[in-house]
Amino acid sequence: MMTTGQELKETEQEAQATELDQIAEDLTPNQDRGVLKVIKKPGIDHETPMIGDKVFVHYTGTLLNGKIFDSSRERKEQFVFDLGKGQVLKAWDIGVASMKKGEVCQLICKPNYAYGAAGSPPKVPANATLLFEVELIDFKGEDLTECEDGGIIRRIKKKGQGYSTPNEGATVEVYLEGRTNAVLFDQRDVTFVVGEGEDQDIPIGVDKALEKMQRGEHCILHLMPEYGFGDLGKPHLNVPPNAELDYEILLKNFEKAKESWEMNTQEKLERAVLVKEKGTLYFKAGKYKQAQIQYRKIVAWLEQEYCLTQDESRRAKALILAAHLNEAMCHLKLNKYLKAVENCDRALQIDRTNEKALYRRGEARLCVNEFDLAKADFQKVLQVNPENKAAKAQIVLCHNRIKEHHERNKKIYANMFQKFADRDSKGETRKCSRQRERSIFKEVEEDPPEEKKAREAE
Repeated sequence: MMTTGQELKETEQEAQATELDQIAEDLTPNQDRGVLKVIKKPGIDHETPMIGDKVFVHYTGTLLNGKIFDSSRERKEQFVFDLGKGQVLKAWDIGVASMKKGEVCQLICKPNYAYGAAGSPPKVPANATLLFEVELIDFKGEDLTECEDGGIIRRIKKKGQGYSTPNEGATVEVYLEGRTNAVLFDQRDVTFVVGEGEDQDIPIGVDKALEKMQRGEHCILHLMPEYGFGDLGKPHLNVPPNAELDYEILLKNFEKAKESWEMNTQEKLERAVLVKEKGTLYFKAGKYKQAQIQYRKIVAWLEQEYCLTQDESRRAKALILAAHLNEAMCHLKLNKYLKAVENCDRALQIDRTNEKALYRRGEARLCVNEFDLAKADFQKVLQVNPENKAAKAQIVLCHNRIKEHHERNKKIYANMFQKFADRDSKGETRKCSRQRERSIFKEVEEDPPEEKKAREAE
């Protein structure tokens, strides 16, 4: 029986795969040779990605017969995924974790680390061993901030157990090391309450990160100043103002705080009073983010409480109102003016003539140049309390700002109209000039009538 060229080619490719198999490094934890790696081009750095890192790769996937079934290069688009989160084949989570930036390697992936017995029809058959050429272009840590502003970056050295994580108010036992510019400033075992780490000289970025960590997790955090010790620094730890911080954290154990549904109304009211006082202490110390955490607890506990007695309802409303007013003040201090407006709006839903809510909303609106709305708020303050001197002064300030704004616009528009007039004038001048030029050229180019007639006669 004769062998076709295609069959020979496939036999050669399978032989090459077998040869690769023999020289490749086994990456599997239990050394079952399910994921093998051959480096084709070494990386440019010594660091490798960690669990949760966002990785950027190019790849080409082939079957043992050499047939390409998928390629990011053909699509001309990098492939991006979070390492170790089960978003890709098991072989990829294992293989890419071993790579360095700039490295190109060949991964040989046995079926149980790839698509298994099911395959991935129609391109990948059942029980297929796959070859991937992978280039690791870049990787970066996981951003834990809500707005993804890069303020808290986590990189996981060792994954924790289970799915449970500490909640706000949980008691945690951690080992930590803190550094700035590679200089160690803190190293200890410590127990504290999540959201109140500042009491133990632990920045809010660590508080926030702990809410995402599992028991036993060992991670590295990079904190920007806003999530570290801010513009105050921490002098007794030799941390200067506006310093970026690096923490290594091991979450050894934790006990979750009671959730809202686990507390009765009386317990919520009693605890709300305590956290309000705690928030006020943070506020007076200039720790506005920590204060906000306390005020938000009050709202979370009491806002959805129903079937209250008249006294309980009165106390709950008073606490919720104070929480919104105080958080609005925190936002003003942090220059988060629109957030301050939101809190004031919610306070005014409880008490539509609340003097503090109207005044603070006016302050926030003034800071974002909403002069007319700000003036209206300060005027409402005077309707509630005609003796409020601060509101009177703010109304004068609003009038001045409105006048300045109108004068500035007047100058801008005057200059704009003058520019339009100058441009139009220049346009007319150029137009007249072009007309004169055409007239001159016409006179020069055209023959005198007598000569023209003579030529026509010729």
